[in-house]
Amino acid sequence: MTVRDIRLFGDPVLRTVAEPAGEPDERLEALVQDLLDTVRVPGRAGVAANQIGVATRAFAYNVDGQVGYLLDPELAEVRGEPTLFDEGCLSVPDLSFPIRRHPWARSTGRLLDGSTAEVVGEGVLAEALQHEQDHLDGRVYLQRLEPEVRREAMAAVRRSPWFLSRTP
Repeated sequence: MTVRDIRLFGDPVLRTVAEPAGEPDERLEALVQDLLDTVRVPGRAGVAANQIGVATRAFAYNVDGQVGYLLDPELAEVRGEPTLFDEGCLSVPDLSFPIRRHPWARSTGRLLDGSTAEVVGEGVLAEALQHEQDHLDGRVYLQRLEPEVRREAMAAVRRSPWFLSRTP
């Protein structure tokens, strides 16, 4: 079991648009296993590959006992009026802020065996699907916050011990 360290806000890999996963091989199988091991840590709903330092289009999810992964995922459909979620992120530890997300989402992708896969969710799973897709597109949720909330969030990030310890 390999639980990988989570890259923190400010790490350039989090702003990198992830590359396609490519054909299944030992490297991709190991990445998927690391994602699944890392997302199984209690309190985690999702982990994108770039959050563990790998700019590959893959993520794992763990919501209400439903654990899985998608390679080359696409957010295929969202439904419902965006509503406020109090959202956090492993890459922005100990902070959460209100963000508008659709209450229903469907993501499509593939599995290691080459088969297509679909994940449909409401509530927290819908939020996680949207959140992880953003990571793969090089976005951290802070970028989606309303301007006033974003200013507050960035001030909180700059005051955070984990952020202060990263700066000279």
